[in-house]
Amino acid sequence: MKADDCSSAFFVLLCERIMKRIGVFTSGGDAPGMNACVRAVVRTALYHKLEVVGIKRGYQGMIDNEFIELNSRSVANIIQMGGTVLKTARCEAFRTVEGRARAAANLKSQGIEALVCIGGNGSYTGALKLYQEHKIPTIGLPGTIDNDLFGTDFTIGYDTAINTAVDAIDKIRDTADSHNRVFLVEVMGRDAGFIGMAVGISGGAEGIFIPEDRGEMSRIIEHFKRTGRRSKAFSIIVVSEGDEEGGAKAVEKKLKEEFTDINVRTTILGHIQRGGSPTAKDRVLASQLGYNAVLALLEGYTSKAVGIQGGNVVLTDFEEAIGKSKKVNPDLIRMAEILSY
Repeated sequence: MKADDCSSAFFVLLCERIMKRIGVFTSGGDAPGMNACVRAVVRTALYHKLEVVGIKRGYQGMIDNEFIELNSRSVANIIQMGGTVLKTARCEAFRTVEGRARAAANLKSQGIEALVCIGGNGSYTGALKLYQEHKIPTIGLPGTIDNDLFGTDFTIGYDTAINTAVDAIDKIRDTADSHNRVFLVEVMGRDAGFIGMAVGISGGAEGIFIPEDRGEMSRIIEHFKRTGRRSKAFSIIVVSEGDEEGGAKAVEKKLKEEFTDINVRTTILGHIQRGGSPTAKDRVLASQLGYNAVLALLEGYTSKAVGIQGGNVVLTDFEEAIGKSKKVNPDLIRMAEILSY
């Protein structure tokens, strides 16, 4: 997608004359960098003479008429903030035909002609149905710390989440060393192990449990049975919440049953991974995606997810982004096994 050639520039100019008002909302789980993304959407839209409406609490806000006018001052001093200033919420009503009809009617009553949706698979699904049933164009942006969305190398919030988790592991390592303990650290990742793999490798873990890799429990048991391994001062093992064993507590139970002489402790990082100020990398990514989302709408695209692949901006159909999965590179899994030997 290039907006700087003659034909594209003409099309953008034409759309600027036709489209006057867009909405932006965040949906699903919050992710560091969402605010930077909202800021980029608003300022890019204003540059192109578009009015911007913020929709509070995602699809629930559409149904409940929670709309606010956004301007340049509205998004000042939010680029460094975690969470989402537009808030987010689950919305069972939007799953129904009647709920979506009500949301569409409210959007149209506000003069909103197109939307930018910042969220994950579920958010994309809702946006696609909104277009199919009510012809409201929407561009999606990948906002989730799990990094599991197809069509982009990285999602908004992923870099911050793994840095938060690695920082926690570095601190846990101090107490693990002091007490000669095995520490299990549970990270987020219900369906994909991108966080677990990145955190495990960068945190020097001796074992990494992720949904994509089966049989890690038996490898860990063999690992501790090797001559001299249990006499090692301490060990760090990273466990994704969606691993086949059922999380870190289940792994702890099995280790204690197998080795009565090992001192095992579990730390569940939980939602701490979602919070905090976004890293520079997440701020740049979010800004780049938000900027290109507005250009995509101006160029007439709809039901597309904006992503970055190999350093280039790409558009992926919602159906493809929703229907396809992205898994951890098997080479990383093999490398992690070797480095923990």
